[in-house]
Amino acid sequence: MILPIYIYGHPVLRKVAQDIDPENYSHLKELIDNMFETMYGADGVGLAGPQVGLEDRIFVVDLSPLASEEHPEFKDFKKVFINAHITERNGEMESAEEGCLSIPGIHEKVPREDEIRIQYLDENLQAQDEVYSGYMARVIQHEYDHIEGILFIDKISPLRKRMVKGKLSNMEKGKVACEYKIRTVR
Repeated sequence: MILPIYIYGHPVLRKVAQDIDPENYSHLKELIDNMFETMYGADGVGLAGPQVGLEDRIFVVDLSPLASEEHPEFKDFKKVFINAHITERNGEMESAEEGCLSIPGIHEKVPREDEIRIQYLDENLQAQDEVYSGYMARVIQHEYDHIEGILFIDKISPLRKRMVKGKLSNMEKGKVACEYKIRTVR
């Protein structure tokens, strides 16, 4: 089932998500399936719990649509991150353009560390402790920020923030059009 994606201005996007008890989360498999379906329906590569109105520490990522000769490592990169915690950030700070399903129509350069270490439970509730770099690290950090109540626009320069202020203000007022199902504050 495709879920509505919560748009900038909705308070759930600013809350720090809580760890879940996956053993007693009765509809976890259904939620994961719905999150992937929602993400695919909106042409995204990642989606976090707060983006579908949940205060749960979960996000999904699928980079396989971006696989190419240049990036064959994306081919099977479809993952579920439950109760994720980034334990290390390393490498150079690199800026690259990002967008977000919860902030439609805005794309900005965001500085992020090139390498992370993350601990989480996968979709089979197996504990993982992994290191990612490059674009994989960027996408994971973007989704991880969502479960920390942080949006990519919080990381852009003050000048760029002023330039997108009008668009963000319109989103807060519910003035936004998307090709996918959304939920605004109003």
